[in-house]
Amino acid sequence: MTHDVACVGLMILDVLGRPVERIPDGGNVEFIDEIRLTVAGTAGGTVIDCAKLGLKALAVGAVGDDEKGDFVLDTYGRFGIDTWAMRRVADVPTSATILNVRPNGDRPALHVRGASDHMWVEDADYDRVCAGRYVHMGGTGLLNRIDGAPTAALLRAAKARGCTTTFDLIAPGDGILALVEPCLPFIDYFMPSMEEAAEISGRDDPAEIAAFFRDRGATTCIFKWGEKGSFLATPDGGRRIPAFKVAVTDTTGCGDAYCAGFIAGLARGWDVETACRLGTAASGLVATGLGSDAGIVDFDRTVEMMAAAETLP
Repeated sequence: MTHDVACVGLMILDVLGRPVERIPDGGNVEFIDEIRLTVAGTAGGTVIDCAKLGLKALAVGAVGDDEKGDFVLDTYGRFGIDTWAMRRVADVPTSATILNVRPNGDRPALHVRGASDHMWVEDADYDRVCAGRYVHMGGTGLLNRIDGAPTAALLRAAKARGCTTTFDLIAPGDGILALVEPCLPFIDYFMPSMEEAAEISGRDDPAEIAAFFRDRGATTCIFKWGEKGSFLATPDGGRRIPAFKVAVTDTTGCGDAYCAGFIAGLARGWDVETACRLGTAASGLVATGLGSDAGIVDFDRTVEMMAAAETLP
């Protein structure tokens, strides 16, 4: 087996600065404490965190033939991530975001959609992409070429090959349910944020939101819920998994880290609830620094944090 998990979808170069209290007038300058470049996105951030947590990871996505794409691929290389399934798209920029992180952690964003809208997976590559135990699909909503039926076909192929599938999305808007619904019967763990899930379903109660997606085929729902932690809904019922108390610097990539921690827990043979707690720990660690790869060092230290940290009420 060449990899444990394939992370498919949205891959972004983030440029982050903090703390940004205001944008200066005219051509003036304001001084801040920190600027970072990181690889992010609902597949890009997750694949790095999976690698940090000890999994053999495959990145499946697209970047432009530009300096930003060089940075993404070089970063993957430093973490030992397999990149044979990464495509370079000519005459299209790498997807990128400028994030102005406010002192309270808010992060208004300026985004260029770029190459991720042009990514695809050939049918002939399904065997190699789905050769591991897990396929994580991240970024539906910002993946024009593969959103909808092509994503459902990939997830169907993953299930046919015995993979466990996890699924995250981003930026839900008009028409998002039509993209997500064909995928749900092939999703073992449906993992959007609570806000995204509520928006798509049109419901408010977590159990009712979960029922909406489970009635349409999803096996288990895990809704990431900010400082409330997450909500786990299985065929046996629903329950909240509390968040850990941490000193929050920046919440960029916390949801992606949760997915990575959850997959890493499953890969260790843990039950679903304990895997959710590892996802919660990974998410909490990322919140303590700037950028989607902050905080997490390795599996053992994430487990230590999970065992020692105080939970929020």
